[in-house]
Amino acid sequence: MVSGHVFIATSLDGFIAREDGDIGWLVERDDPTEDHGYDAFILDIDMIVMGRGTYDSMRDVRPWHYTRPVLVLSASLTDEQLPDDLLGKVHFTNKSPQDTMAMLEAQGIRRVYVDGGRVIQSFLRAGLISDMVITRVPILLGQGRSLFGTLSSDISLIHEHTRGYTSGLVQSRYRVAT
Repeated sequence: MVSGHVFIATSLDGFIAREDGDIGWLVERDDPTEDHGYDAFILDIDMIVMGRGTYDSMRDVRPWHYTRPVLVLSASLTDEQLPDDLLGKVHFTNKSPQDTMAMLEAQGIRRVYVDGGRVIQSFLRAGLISDMVITRVPILLGQGRSLFGTLSSDISLIHEHTRGYTSGLVQSRYRVAT
């Protein structure tokens, strides 16, 4: 069975980006001497599913950051719109979270990294996230793009581990209770 996994950073007040999508506050805090676990996390991932906003913010970053195939959820983008150097690395679909996961399961995909605020929210609401690693950055933005949106019902989480870093980042791992 395919499972969804989250690995993301937020401001202390829960924002993943400023209203305009800017993540400079996060990049400024990146300390290359600290291992926050991303490399170990991605080793066990078969596919990355992200939203249009995340794709748009990463599309022109070179070298291409992702070492796994990327599937972008978009109602309007198509593979024909890809830059040449991303052909074969990125694909698009307009499927729902449930249909996306069913399609990936049929392709033999087992572990999916779900990235991007609205995509994470929709996969959580659909019960398609197994666990989340959330790194809190010691900054208050006051407003921006929230990691978690409104929910029709509670989603219970089981805390598994929290680790603090010298830089002030605090990372917690939660399993979604079933």
